[in-house]
Amino acid sequence: MQVTETLAEGLKRELKVVIPASELASRLDTYLEDLKGKVQIKGFRPGKVPAAHLKRLYGRQATAELLNEMITETTRSAVQERNEKPALQPEIDLADDDAEAILTGGADIAFTMSYDILPEFEIIDFKTISIERPVVEIDDSEIDEQIAQIANNNKPFETKDGAAEDGDRVLMSYLGKLDGEPFEGGADENGQLVIGSKQFIPGFEEQLVGLKAGDEKTIEVSFPEDYPAKHLAGKPVTFDIVVKEVQSAGEVTIDDEFAKGLGLDSLDKLKEIVRGQIESQYGAMTRQKIKRQLLDKLDEHYQFDLPERLVASEFDGVWRQVEADMQNAGKSFEDEGSSEEETRAEYRKIAERRVRLGLVLSEVGDQNEIKVSDEEVQRALYDRVRQFPGQEKEVFEFYKSNPTALASLQAPIYEEKVVDYILELATVTDKTVSKEELMAEDEEEGASS
Repeated sequence: MQVTETLAEGLKRELKVVIPASELASRLDTYLEDLKGKVQIKGFRPGKVPAAHLKRLYGRQATAELLNEMITETTRSAVQERNEKPALQPEIDLADDDAEAILTGGADIAFTMSYDILPEFEIIDFKTISIERPVVEIDDSEIDEQIAQIANNNKPFETKDGAAEDGDRVLMSYLGKLDGEPFEGGADENGQLVIGSKQFIPGFEEQLVGLKAGDEKTIEVSFPEDYPAKHLAGKPVTFDIVVKEVQSAGEVTIDDEFAKGLGLDSLDKLKEIVRGQIESQYGAMTRQKIKRQLLDKLDEHYQFDLPERLVASEFDGVWRQVEADMQNAGKSFEDEGSSEEETRAEYRKIAERRVRLGLVLSEVGDQNEIKVSDEEVQRALYDRVRQFPGQEKEVFEFYKSNPTALASLQAPIYEEKVVDYILELATVTDKTVSKEELMAEDEEEGASS
């Protein structure tokens, strides 16, 4: 095997590789000799099939398989001997004309392999990083507010005589029509709606006021312009309503008996659970904020050349999502006050940031032997499966048989563990903030993922 470097520019590498035809021929002879004792061909005793006959029958297919194996082995070996780490699998350029000559044994195996290597950089002392952890102090009034909402959602309803009013619950059947024709998802034989809950299309609930059990009415409304179903967004529709029952809401006393009705021992236990839920919600937002701070600081510190193909791959994934979102929203770049060129440049920077931070976090994980256990991946897989009720078996089999998909579950776990490692070394100080400050969204949450 002869390897000649033809390009070494920045992170880009290109090698010309030549493998003598005799090596491929030797492997083919060995392959056919092994095949002779296994294959059964009519007219020949086992192990007595002439090599020339085997070559006529299986030679071309076997040569193609051996050629792929040799290219893969040689590519791996060439990179290892150079002590380089490719950012992605090297691209192989083997001309079609050359491939035909190689398969017929008339030429050496000559191909070009091109790849980007991973950049080298020093890991900083994470003790020099200072992070402010935003913390919200939970007031008892906030817990009481949440419990009041729970009580409101669990009000008892009783049948009433007379017309529906604000706060009443209406049990009904309805059939939605677009241009006089029923549309998918617009019908329900046992619908129910609390007037004033704002759960239906704007203008729908208000037209239920005054209706009584047995009343029929056709309601005219328009879907919002930003409605997710594009074929309905902004469109005027009608709903044929038949009122089955009108119910009025009863009063709820928030006490131990109310808590027991929810399956809890006492009101104090309910308050404890609600506090825990609020703490969990704020904790998730706090985690998001300090992770963003950390990634911002790492992004400020690290500036190095990036593997172009890795950035291109990341950008392609980001851009496909941008285009899909724009199409689903029925908007153009001009509607967003920009142009496609400006938007592409913006998301190119986001892709570069993600690649750069991904390389930094990966290097930190490698140097400190941070691993994701099989148990952690299994938990992530089961969590993912539970998101598809009724399709659990199919989803499970998909991930189990697809290494790339399974790796997509492992990657975020690995990233979080590396972030935890860095935060343990960094200087983290608490800062009390308001609920509004904590919940305010950054322009670009996340970074490397």
